[in-house]
Amino acid sequence: MDAPTERHCYKPTLRWNPKVEDYFIKAYGSDHFACISEALTFPSCYSCIRVNTLKSTSDAIIEKLSAILQESGQHYVIDNMNQSDANGEYIIDCEHKDHVKESNVPLNSYDSDKAALVLSESAQTGQITKCQLPGLDYVVFVKGSGPHTINYGCAHDKLPKEVIVSRKCAEAVLRGAQVYVPGVLACSAHVEKGDTVAVSVAVEQPVQDGGWGIGMTRGTVLQGLQTDPYFFERNGLYIGQGTTMMSRAQMFRVPKGIAVDLHDRVFKLPSFHDVLEGEIFLQNLPSIITAHALDPQPGERILDMCAAPGGKTTAIAILMKDKGEVVAVDRSHNKVLDIQKLAAEMGLNCIRTYKLDALKAVLQRSESSDVCISPSVAQVELDIDCTTRTNCSNEKATETTCAGKVDMQQSIWRPRNGPGRNNCMGGRVEKSDGFSPNSFDRVLLDAPCSALGLRPRLFTGEETIESLRNHAKYQRRMFDQAVQLVRPGGVIVYSTCTINPGENEALVRYVLDTYKFLTLALQHPRIGGPGLVGSCELPDGCIEEWLRSGEEELVQRFDPSSPLDTIGFFVAKFNVGSKDA
Repeated sequence: MDAPTERHCYKPTLRWNPKVEDYFIKAYGSDHFACISEALTFPSCYSCIRVNTLKSTSDAIIEKLSAILQESGQHYVIDNMNQSDANGEYIIDCEHKDHVKESNVPLNSYDSDKAALVLSESAQTGQITKCQLPGLDYVVFVKGSGPHTINYGCAHDKLPKEVIVSRKCAEAVLRGAQVYVPGVLACSAHVEKGDTVAVSVAVEQPVQDGGWGIGMTRGTVLQGLQTDPYFFERNGLYIGQGTTMMSRAQMFRVPKGIAVDLHDRVFKLPSFHDVLEGEIFLQNLPSIITAHALDPQPGERILDMCAAPGGKTTAIAILMKDKGEVVAVDRSHNKVLDIQKLAAEMGLNCIRTYKLDALKAVLQRSESSDVCISPSVAQVELDIDCTTRTNCSNEKATETTCAGKVDMQQSIWRPRNGPGRNNCMGGRVEKSDGFSPNSFDRVLLDAPCSALGLRPRLFTGEETIESLRNHAKYQRRMFDQAVQLVRPGGVIVYSTCTINPGENEALVRYVLDTYKFLTLALQHPRIGGPGLVGSCELPDGCIEEWLRSGEEELVQRFDPSSPLDTIGFFVAKFNVGSKDA
């Protein structure tokens, strides 16, 4: 048996599809990709909070957060950093000035190395700090810590009681969440409320049919032996130690609640669940940068093509000072409701939401005439399970048959519009048939992607070369829609949260080669690194073209292994010229 000190630690290794791994090694080099792969398994060392400047200020939020965190037993220190001067220049507080003298730079002339230096200072010197990047003083950083070594009280003849959680639950825990009941997969026998337990994670493993799966059913009893499912695979996958809030029997009987209150975590990041609703929004820094790159102006009409959950949508609306119109669309009924809820919480009135597939965003003309079908014709979306439910739990009620036609219609409409996710009240969502060409000043396409830049990440094996190609195909089709919707003289911003060049640089290459009236534009602020130049041969012999020399500095690539310590992300901005040329 492995020594407890070696087994009970956090040293995960991402397992990639071999062809995908080879592709990324060609793109980044072996050493660099190893660093990226390792960085993906760790959360960022800080939480990034966007302040709703229409309701509050960074200084006020810092004071409120400090009080909240201190009340919860976390003694955070406010780092009062100097503000930007009237000339758009800034300096760090005197204690750190000697280390960053070269960081006094004019607004909008920033580079990624200096940005990393200032971000490092902002996020690490104080516990709660205001971002010192030009134009981003409404962003607040809350420092975390880790990885920490945890003493699980192991001995060779006695292993700790243990709770195994799903991979998705573990990824949330590493970002500061608690262990909730739905995330628990297995538990040691005879665990009672108040027991101290080690928390580990079950990561998907190869199965016989060539796919991936978990070799245990929910409710499995752990004996602490090598015969337990995935005993060896959990080596190096222990994420903390906590106190059970209920017995083992309750964990698999009740539908919700906190199962384990973690008091010792590998990574300590404060949770901001339900904190200062409407005043703050927890958002990754590259996503905030993306909204800035779009450069929305008050009074403009802007389209967010894949808007859920609404973080960038609301960021855009706030930058516009809630003046103009931000049209936010998503293909999911419930996700559109999420956008509506967030906009209402933040007190934003300029956001219009619709259920619409981004692949069908351009309004189709009627076959019998040249008149466009009106996008203003809205209908109540009936896009949830038809089965009647008595409450928000998943208990099924018996289906009711009604003799009268009116009663029958009501019995259909009520459940289909019924409880949903918004406090069992349901919600109304307008459905759009699309929008007229050239009807938007700016378009943001934050495209659905492979999400291989999100952190922390403990599993990547499901992605293949074929699946990565499919992502890229859909993104090109969505961009084709965006090009038609933006007016000449407008702007398109494209972004993803993946490290895959096929969804990033290759998309830019496609756009520039296909649409001669589109040109790459400078982005402000620019704190990400350059894009990848060149090409790569895929396993089937096809050549994937990336950026050409001189284009790499016009995009922003956020590397998860860089000193910026962000998620993996990519942003490209295009100016739209005359479409008649």
